[in-house]
Amino acid sequence: MVHYDSPDLRGVDVGLLYRPRYFRVVSTDSPVLDIMNENGERVYTRDQLVVTGIFDGEEMSFIVNHWPSRSSGEQVTRQRRNEAAQLTRRIVDSLTAINRNAKIVVMGDLNDDPSNESLRKYLRATDDQNNMKEGEMFNCMYPLFKKGIGSLYYRDGLNLFDQIVVSKPLTGKDFTSYRFYGARVFNKQFLVQQDGQYRDYPLRTYVGTTYTGGYSDHFPVYIIIAKENR
Repeated sequence: MVHYDSPDLRGVDVGLLYRPRYFRVVSTDSPVLDIMNENGERVYTRDQLVVTGIFDGEEMSFIVNHWPSRSSGEQVTRQRRNEAAQLTRRIVDSLTAINRNAKIVVMGDLNDDPSNESLRKYLRATDDQNNMKEGEMFNCMYPLFKKGIGSLYYRDGLNLFDQIVVSKPLTGKDFTSYRFYGARVFNKQFLVQQDGQYRDYPLRTYVGTTYTGGYSDHFPVYIIIAKENR
């Protein structure tokens, strides 16, 4: 596991779990997300985690995020997520400056949908891996979002805040090295609330202070990467 303590007031951090059999860590960093609220006061939120290593013989970098929440309202907090996206973008650009063919995976609970400006404008995450402009990344979850698939319910609306975005070298059809193959939201029935007011929602561990025996208020998401077996 790779983990740093962050200044989030609730003690929420991000981390990367990996299997040493397949991934060897080369370097890690925890860039600070230093942002202010509308009153000029610092917002103590999660820093971002950057891990570069060797996955099955190929160098890959992972940027793990948990962008600022919408707890005070989407519009009020939008700028905080835009700034988080700008930090992620700077990290991506730094990695690409070192290696123009860097295979980069951005992932986490971004508290925005694929269509929000934090993803589209500031991270430059597009919905079409076949028509990417210079510097753009591919949002693996965007095609699912267009189909009405989500990973959580926020204020009774279905959202896809949990996203995985990859750099261009992880896209394409040349599977002689690892490439993006598919994306999924893992929403099996044992993870779903079966009855009551919150039927079809993710089955939570707690609702307020009441233990409900579930798992999370988000469904897990994942991508598949593949290469030819020669």
